[in-house]
Amino acid sequence: MPHTTPACPQCGLENTYPDAGLIICLDCGHEGPQAADAAQSDDASEAGERMVRDANGNPLADGDAVILVKDLKVKGAGATLKKGTKIKGIRLVDGADGHNVDCRTDLGSLLLKSEFLKKA
Repeated sequence: MPHTTPACPQCGLENTYPDAGLIICLDCGHEGPQAADAAQSDDASEAGERMVRDANGNPLADGDAVILVKDLKVKGAGATLKKGTKIKGIRLVDGADGHNVDCRTDLGSLLLKSEFLKKA
């Protein structure tokens, strides 16, 4: 049986189910409106633009400053980006595996997932 509910906008995982017009995530407990998410996705796809949102649902744009909401281990660098780190001048990209934010940090240029960022 194929998975028909959308991925959770909070954690990005697909372990969700519909309940009385809401999408409920079993992993993080996030509850959001099912119809509103679908309508926003349809509007963005009709306009031919992608909408990248942060962990709080705020839209992100090129050049924005963001703050990490979670410690992130950086593979290959042997280091961790700490929660609360501010990153300036992001660039939105279509990266692999949902990595849609390109930025420069103390550890070099990285691709991050927008679900771990909040607009500063």
